[in-house]
Amino acid sequence: MKTEKIYTQHDENKEWTNSLLFYKDDLKVLTRRLEEVAAKNNSKEVQMLVEQFQNRLLIQRAQIDTLNHAINVHNDIIVNEVKQNGIAVDHRSIEDHSVLRENMKSFEMIFKSLRAELKNFLSVWM
Repeated sequence: MKTEKIYTQHDENKEWTNSLLFYKDDLKVLTRRLEEVAAKNNSKEVQMLVEQFQNRLLIQRAQIDTLNHAINVHNDIIVNEVKQNGIAVDHRSIEDHSVLRENMKSFEMIFKSLRAELKNFLSVWM
């Protein structure tokens, strides 16, 4: 079992939460742009592609919610650990949240790829 300092994990959780807020805002912008394309182009091909992108954005929004929940659960673990023994917290370690770290990396990679693909689509149809 790999361990990591409590404060390091707490800082990482804060960073991820802020990143997810940014991605959530980015989703809103991308959704509005997609709606503009849908309003301007009523061909079946464009409408089908718009719907596919909308579905993929919904999946990413759900993934953001899932990751936020996992971060909150991990923060609760940290809080409980500190409550149990608040002495020398900055020197103590708990089990590393490596699965959450990998899930965040994977999400960011998929989201950035989707954003690039969507921006390319928008540049063609706007």
